[in-house]
Amino acid sequence: MSDTLYARVRAATADTSYRLRRTGRGFDMTVDVPQAGRNTTQVHTYRVELHPREKTFTMTDVIRTQERGAFGTSSHTVERGRARYRTWGRSLDGSERTSFSSADGHRLIRGAAQELGWEELRPASEKTALIAGAIGGLIALGTLIACAVVFLL
Repeated sequence: MSDTLYARVRAATADTSYRLRRTGRGFDMTVDVPQAGRNTTQVHTYRVELHPREKTFTMTDVIRTQERGAFGTSSHTVERGRARYRTWGRSLDGSERTSFSSADGHRLIRGAAQELGWEELRPASEKTALIAGAIGGLIALGTLIACAVVFLL
């Protein structure tokens, strides 16, 4: 069953810049992100963990960025979670225009999974962020109400 999903995603990524690799619990779909600067490289990986018995999957974005500085220095960052962003760039001579949207990879995987009846579960990091955002919003709302009551009386 998970082989069918993997094959469907592989067919959808044929003749694209996406690369697929099986993992122990699913697969990774990786793409090099075009950057405006020549000293920065970024690789976006869509890590898909499959749960074949339930026909569910989780998708986590892993973004690795490397920036090269002066005198051979460099910095590396790795971000995990759910990322939604878009980049635009041009080749060094200005002749070729490139763009990337992280949503395209999400849609590709979700489309293949949906055709086969799979359901996406949110990763734990996204659930945690949603809960923290809701709590922060409630605190801010309470603060605004308290300020309104104090200043209106």
